[in-house]
Amino acid sequence: MKHILHLISSLQGKGSHSIQLGQAIVEKIQEKYPGSTLEELNLVDIEIPHLNPAVLRTFFIPGDQLTEEEKESIRFSDEMVKQLLAADIIVIGAPLYNFTIHTSLKAWIDHITRAGITFGYGENGPVGKVTGKKVYVAMSSGGVYSEGPGKANDFVAPYLNAFLGFLGMTDLTVFRAEGLKVPGVKEYAMEKAIDSIRID
Repeated sequence: MKHILHLISSLQGKGSHSIQLGQAIVEKIQEKYPGSTLEELNLVDIEIPHLNPAVLRTFFIPGDQLTEEEKESIRFSDEMVKQLLAADIIVIGAPLYNFTIHTSLKAWIDHITRAGITFGYGENGPVGKVTGKKVYVAMSSGGVYSEGPGKANDFVAPYLNAFLGFLGMTDLTVFRAEGLKVPGVKEYAMEKAIDSIRID
């Protein structure tokens, strides 16, 4: 039995291809691990706050030295970190917007990046502390970015692979629903994406 965290960062609501692909991944996980629990978090709907100077400052103050006001300002970040650490498998819906991830997903990443908690520093540099997790990315895009001329403009998969790896989440698989606006490709894009799902 696994605890699954499904993150959504699409602006398209029920018509979202990344949400559909993410849900298909979750279903495959549940088939492999019957009885698994699911926690779904729509980062767009909750209007996840972007970091500001006051919140960032609290990241570097020992917990027992925080004022009540500071505890409240860091509460959201603490909740996001606790949620992440409790998950065994993370499914991240990541539509490609303007070559990169949506700001809501970037804001979530900023809130879970906590020195001494999700990463630290060793003799040879940074060390990720969020280990033992499996991450699946449900990526969608109007064009084709896995190969060809569009590949150089994919700042979704490489960024998530690099940064989540920095935090210790090195076991990451990307499933793509791509070419969703390309004639001759879009008609089969979702079917191809769902058929590609393999759960380790």
